[in-house]
Amino acid sequence: MKKHLLVVMMMIITLFPLSAQKSKDVLYLKNGSVIYGKLIEIVDDQYKMQTSDGSIFIYKSPEVEKFAKESPFFDGRKAEGFGFSLEAGLLVGAQHTQYTAPFSFNFLANVTSNTKNIISIGSGVEFFGRPYTPLFIEYKHIFYNKKTSPFIFARGGAVIPFGRDEQTPSLVNNYNDGPKDYKGGASLTFGTGISWAKEDYETYLSFGYRYAHTSYVQNEYNLGDVTYSNSLNRLEIKFGCKF
Repeated sequence: MKKHLLVVMMMIITLFPLSAQKSKDVLYLKNGSVIYGKLIEIVDDQYKMQTSDGSIFIYKSPEVEKFAKESPFFDGRKAEGFGFSLEAGLLVGAQHTQYTAPFSFNFLANVTSNTKNIISIGSGVEFFGRPYTPLFIEYKHIFYNKKTSPFIFARGGAVIPFGRDEQTPSLVNNYNDGPKDYKGGASLTFGTGISWAKEDYETYLSFGYRYAHTSYVQNEYNLGDVTYSNSLNRLEIKFGCKF
């Protein structure tokens, strides 16, 4: 359990710096113009600035009122277009199941429509006693076009096992049972969360109900092929970044 928690914490720590507020160099010109970008150098009483599109402009000191570092003005969330997200988290809660401390790490490709509607397809890696690959489609609705906004989401799909089969010793007559043939199953998540929009990306924290069904078939001594099923019902807590 401690190992699984450590892995997830490392993932979240990796993602967290991406959520820090970006700042830009700003030149305030005496003619009233404000130039955002990156200050490359100051030489011979000239300011050399590179703007977000890669263009480089040079301004002489007499043209400049002042230089500063500040966060760009927020002019709304992304209205349309494609993007991607990274997220990591835990599936927590008391449960009568063999799964201990399941964790999840996902990446999503998404398209935004009318600012508030986001449709994504995603995959990644999840651990329910053994590793699985999730495949899913998600719909998310953002309530407000503000820096901070609640949202709701729903995703559905399946989980697919990967890795080699396991063979376990039998408790009867010291015979070995056959390897476990793991099967995938349905997966469903729905919940809510809060999103913090930045200049050209956003971070979010989500809370949801997660259901997943898996099974495996094992050839047991004197019993033949036996199918065992497991159902996961957990609270899913995730931190993510959307670009």
